[in-house]
Amino acid sequence: MSDGEDYRGEAVIEAGGIAVTAQVRLSVRFEPVEGRYRWAGRAAPDEALTAQLRAGIREATVRVGDRHARARLGEPDPWGGIRLTGTGRPPWPEAPEG
Repeated sequence: MSDGEDYRGEAVIEAGGIAVTAQVRLSVRFEPVEGRYRWAGRAAPDEALTAQLRAGIREATVRVGDRHARARLGEPDPWGGIRLTGTGRPPWPEAPEG
């Protein structure tokens, strides 16, 4: 589900040579001072992503359909979800162009 500025649904997260399909909740906002979009959210708990994070892998790619964007993996939340952050064009189709 997407309303342009928010996306809830399935995404493929590639990090450190693995690809994981996970449920994500992402949102985007325009930063006028920087002149670019910033997007962030969380992926549902996943053991493979958590293992990559513990191995020191932070760089990732998030794919939704035909679109993708570079992302950074953040520390797991208390429930095991992985934080995702990115700048520029978000990876979901109905998102604003950045």
